[in-house]
Amino acid sequence: MLAAQVMLDHGGHSPGVIDGAMGGNTRRAILAFQRANGMTTDGQTSAALLERLRGVYSGNLLQRYTITAEDVAGPFIKVPDGMEEQAKLETLGYENPAEGIAEKFHMAQSFLKALNPGVDFASAGTEITVVVPGKDGLQAKVARIEVDKAASALRAFTAEGTLVATYPATIGSSTFPSPSGAMEVRAVAPAPTYHFDPEGRSWGPDEKLTIAAGPNNPVGGTWIDLTKEGYGIHGTPEPRLIGKTSSHGCVRLTNWDAAELAKAVSPGTKVEFV
Repeated sequence: MLAAQVMLDHGGHSPGVIDGAMGGNTRRAILAFQRANGMTTDGQTSAALLERLRGVYSGNLLQRYTITAEDVAGPFIKVPDGMEEQAKLETLGYENPAEGIAEKFHMAQSFLKALNPGVDFASAGTEITVVVPGKDGLQAKVARIEVDKAASALRAFTAEGTLVATYPATIGSSTFPSPSGAMEVRAVAPAPTYHFDPEGRSWGPDEKLTIAAGPNNPVGGTWIDLTKEGYGIHGTPEPRLIGKTSSHGCVRLTNWDAAELAKAVSPGTKVEFV
């Protein structure tokens, strides 16, 4: 399962958080890879699947990594639950070094710790075991994005219609549905601040708030603004929950998937909700 997740990550079909276990996001990624490669679409690992994946990536699954001074520099904070308390903070950074290291390598914190029992992740110079994640950055420009509500997935295509990436996504809910139809990317904001306005909303605090940037910001480390007011594609402070919960109408990806997609789109990129 770890082999499948790492190779899918390299092959443009994100399994979300790499944790060495089969789950809904890994199954979605396998199905996407199988469809893209003309295979039987059963969402299961098999010798045939692994053989085809090795044609995409045949390198190491794991590597040794030395924790750097930057990894442990912080500032690290305890992120409060309420937006009112979050708005009092100067940054919405990681809560601890392990969280940042796990995101750097597209891993679940629990899996990182299981691979490195007893390790002090706050100690620079410590050597640990991590996965070899897919490189951040798509090989082609994205001209069209398809957001599939039923599949909890986002697909990215070139102008020629070639599928270049799929990502697990949290997309709206019955209470807070995502928009329908076609729109475009209006702008891209790395490290966005989060602005909350209670007007017209049936959820959240009753005052306007601005929450500082950071990976634990309510919209994570990236915001891709859409031409439908108030909607965007963005990251998350809880990558392990992508595709498993609902959102308030926007499209939520892991921080690393959102950052990768943001580098490949531009104002005018088509976005269609299906």
